[in-house]
Amino acid sequence: MKFIYPAVFRKKEDGGYDAHFPDLECCEASGETLDDAIDNANEAARTWITVELEEEDPIFPHVSDLEDIELAEDEIVRNISVNIRFYEGWDE
Repeated sequence: MKFIYPAVFRKKEDGGYDAHFPDLECCEASGETLDDAIDNANEAARTWITVELEEEDPIFPHVSDLEDIELAEDEIVRNISVNIRFYEGWDE
């Protein structure tokens, strides 16, 4: 199953990047470079989704449209794609 959620990236004063997902509560990441932050955001989203899937009644928020996300001048948005494969014993 494929999940795609937008992540907002902001460059920090030290040159690294912070990221958050407007649709995934408390899902954040950071990295020394934008590529690192994107990789870490992908892992954070995968963890968030995996935890939600373990709930008895998982609830996934609607995906924000990219045009509806308000960005500060120094922020960029990227869609993060997470593929979850379901197979027997996947939650073990």
